[in-house]
Amino acid sequence: MHKVILVTGGARSGKSYFAEQLCKNIGEKVSYLATSEAFDDEMKARVAKHKEQRPSSWKTYEAFENLKDLVPDMSSSSDTVILDCLTVMANNLIFHSDVDVENATQAEIDSLEKRIQEELVSFILALKYNKLNLVMVTNELGMGIVPENKLSRIYRDIIGRINQVAARYSDEVYFVVSGISQKIKG
Repeated sequence: MHKVILVTGGARSGKSYFAEQLCKNIGEKVSYLATSEAFDDEMKARVAKHKEQRPSSWKTYEAFENLKDLVPDMSSSSDTVILDCLTVMANNLIFHSDVDVENATQAEIDSLEKRIQEELVSFILALKYNKLNLVMVTNELGMGIVPENKLSRIYRDIIGRINQVAARYSDEVYFVVSGISQKIKG
């Protein structure tokens, strides 16, 4: 049976490590979908650290949009895909859009969020159609104070709703805190 699994938690909670262990337990043939852009030295160091901790046999893809277009290639060499992470994917889709979030209308924000949801759902459905397992990593941003600025509030709200969509499509959901996972669905 092919599964969709969501792993969520706070920053540096151990989500990626836990998700990678899940993938190792599922099978040997794994595609790693990295959604970040290494745009400065700090991000380059984070990317390098992530690369070091995963098996070199895993095939890496770097993309944050048009993800369903990668599925045919992934299905030819993998039985499991790890997407790390949804929050960075959404961040890149927001900042690569033509929407000036600070000055956008609610209709523009809604349209942007719809595009992000469509990107995610089309990818999940393409993987399911091709009978691939999917392990998604995301950040839980809604457990803190309400952000002071509009951009951060909109981002937090979009991520909260994107995570809800991901959880609805998931067979299992795990919450990770301090490196400890708790299964909360499935």
